[in-house]
Amino acid sequence: MSLEATVKYHFPKGQNFSGTAPQTSPDAMTGTDYVAAMGMTQSRAPLGYAAFMGKVGVSENDARRAVSLLTDFALQTCDRVAALRKLETDIKPAVMQVLATYAYLDYCRSAASVKPCECCSSTGFIAAEVVTMKSMLSGAGRREVREQVRVRCKTCAGKGVVSSACRDCNGRGRAVMRKESERQGVPVMGDCKQCSGRGFERIPSTAAYRAISSMTDSISLATWEKSGKQFYETLIGKLETEESWANAALNRVTA
Repeated sequence: MSLEATVKYHFPKGQNFSGTAPQTSPDAMTGTDYVAAMGMTQSRAPLGYAAFMGKVGVSENDARRAVSLLTDFALQTCDRVAALRKLETDIKPAVMQVLATYAYLDYCRSAASVKPCECCSSTGFIAAEVVTMKSMLSGAGRREVREQVRVRCKTCAGKGVVSSACRDCNGRGRAVMRKESERQGVPVMGDCKQCSGRGFERIPSTAAYRAISSMTDSISLATWEKSGKQFYETLIGKLETEESWANAALNRVTA
């Protein structure tokens, strides 16, 4: 049983948690067996289980718990990085929480995700100058009038958010390889170079840097690029590793 298969058990119209197996085989698991298996997995791999459940939208509490557990991990390991080790004691926990939050948001990204529109600052409208011709009250004719008006943002079509899907492959992760297609004379598909086959745009690491820069000026951009960014990427990798561990743990319990 995989983590994805457990999602259906978290909704009102999901499976019936009865103590009777749906099959006559003695090895068949009952609904309560599945609940127990999920509980054991949550106990054995708390970070991976909470991260996955938060990512698929099952529970906001799990999402907050995943960030909290990842923050604890960051605090335990951040002293390996000199720039982070030198942070003041009262600031370090807050910085680690910010990094953990951005790492979790990046981990949750998919082609179906949306992000705030930077063009209109998520308002859906932008200021534009409009030129109109207006008649003078004195009857002296018409003159050109420039006015500032609010118009719908073309980037997000007034929604305030834009899709995170890669524009080159439309979220599929696969795109036509132009040079290879021209060489062979037929369309040749391959991993999209823009998104490296993910199908979506990742959150720039500079966004996390700007967030922590508002809290402390002890980490320069050069230092961030040299060591801080690598630590941030480690946090994202930790979430992916823990999800794999939680999936493996659930498989062992239900085997």
